[in-house]
Amino acid sequence: MTDVTFYRHPALPFVEGKRCRADELAYHRHFHEEYSVGWIHSGHTNAWCDGKLWEVEQGRMITFPPEMLHACHPQQGLAWSYDMLFIDPAWLQGLEQRELQQIHIPYLLSERKNAACTLQMEQTMQALIHGREPLETETALVSLVQLLTGAEDGDQEHQFTLQTDRKYVGIVQEYLQEHFLRPILLEELEQITSISRFHLIRLFKQWQHLPPHAYQNLLRINYAKNELHLQRPIVEVAAEAGFYDQSHFTRMFRRVVGVTPRQYRVSVM
Repeated sequence: MTDVTFYRHPALPFVEGKRCRADELAYHRHFHEEYSVGWIHSGHTNAWCDGKLWEVEQGRMITFPPEMLHACHPQQGLAWSYDMLFIDPAWLQGLEQRELQQIHIPYLLSERKNAACTLQMEQTMQALIHGREPLETETALVSLVQLLTGAEDGDQEHQFTLQTDRKYVGIVQEYLQEHFLRPILLEELEQITSISRFHLIRLFKQWQHLPPHAYQNLLRINYAKNELHLQRPIVEVAAEAGFYDQSHFTRMFRRVVGVTPRQYRVSVM
């Protein structure tokens, strides 16, 4: 059985909570536009992140920066449950605390930091779940981010690479982010990068671990998710996002978000 619920507060559009209770619910490779902070209540998962596989046990927290490709495959036979917070990067950059001027959220936390952060994570989730006052909820979120940020012995970091070929991937990413709602030809990507489509595809898959069309589809799903927040008709959102086949849209949405578009739309709490 799968039970996935999303929690939001109308006065706090920069954060969304997700609570998942499921026997087995795997997520294929995807990314979020927000900082993602997760806490595993029960079960055990193999988390794939940017080309590496990590084992994440019950009680551990795990974070992903915006647009970091990742996937989650919980171990079968174990009760699987977790909480997730999705935090708008613009809100983080707007905080005035000196320690948050350079956002640095490790992938896996040291044992000491993990213990402190799980308590604050629970406070933040409970505030969202029970619709508490915006001041209480945002204060809990700020406290959580303050605990998460900064390097500490025992933290495990995301690895970012800066090789020259990466610039071509960045050019393609920016172009896809600007034009993802319409059909895009490889010829266009050749023109903006001045490299052959064969070399371009190889580089993009090397750095992003998926081809450009799959990256575009993930952008479309994230767009659709935001529009469904507004309670817009599902058929209208799907077509606007470039999915003219409703079944294809529903399958892809569920693979990325964990629920169907209809379930997501009605789960606003």
